[in-house]
Amino acid sequence: MTGRQLQTIGIVGGGAWGTALATVARRAGRDVLLWAHEPETVAAINQGHANPTYLPGVDLDPAIEATSQLSEVATCDALLIVSPAQHLRGILGALQPYTRSGQPLILCCKGIEQSTGLLMSQVAADVMPGATIAVLSGPSFAAEVARELPVAVTLATGAEDLGRDLSHALRAPAFRCYWSGDVLGAEIGGAVKNVYAIASGIVVGKELGSSAQAGLITRSFAEMARFGVAMGAALETLIGLSGLGDLVLTCGSEQSRNMSLGIALGRGATTAEVLSGRLSVTEGVATAQAMVEIARARGIELPIAEAVHAIVSGEMGVDAAIGALLSRPLRPETE
Repeated sequence: MTGRQLQTIGIVGGGAWGTALATVARRAGRDVLLWAHEPETVAAINQGHANPTYLPGVDLDPAIEATSQLSEVATCDALLIVSPAQHLRGILGALQPYTRSGQPLILCCKGIEQSTGLLMSQVAADVMPGATIAVLSGPSFAAEVARELPVAVTLATGAEDLGRDLSHALRAPAFRCYWSGDVLGAEIGGAVKNVYAIASGIVVGKELGSSAQAGLITRSFAEMARFGVAMGAALETLIGLSGLGDLVLTCGSEQSRNMSLGIALGRGATTAEVLSGRLSVTEGVATAQAMVEIARARGIELPIAEAVHAIVSGEMGVDAAIGALLSRPLRPETE
């Protein structure tokens, strides 16, 4: 640590990921206060030391406390913002009156704002100009983090000393943070991998085979890199934990809400049918639209992302989208 006091950690968001990060901060020896919108979630954490709605089967440290008041969580030394990506603007707007100058905000949501095409750090800068922003991203399923299985993530911020301080403040026995100065790269990897996880799920749902899935994931990374570099990200970041690492995880496990959506689509369900039965947000649906709109405006070729957007929006059927991808003209692999 370089001297910044980061003993109290506030978690803004009482879903599975927010609750899992609360366990990380507590295992790191921090005092933890979690804000949740639902009164029943606050009560379950304070009285039952559990979050059965969003993270069932996990016993929480009794020292983890919950509140329904943003003014209370804002008193913490640092805040982890774990809202759904499309709700970030509203949450930060409500939180802003209670925050302090220089108070670190660690953005833990992954996505692109659908209405503006902004990344999460750009939304935060828009709502809270001058805020001290960091981004936490990487291959990490909430249930595995909460069960204290080994996890490694990227913590990106423009200030190296802050990255070092935050990484140490959240370092738990099985949770490692590697800091980075490339906020843009960490965000892009974490956002767009959700789109490609839907595509990977479709391959599984259609029973197209492991070879097809491997090829799809590889070409998805090529698109991720093309998109990220065009947006100003460093390729080194995209081949790291928050890019390739998160892509491999999310495209390879049905624990991923995005991949499981793709599997259902591949088996004939519609997007509306799948999402209607879910409590948690499937970020890849909104991100696909925002990503495609950005790519079209900038002239970035993203055929897989385009296909995913066409399928989830109902513009094209799964079979037609697959056929269109397979009939594309051949090209050098490096393009």
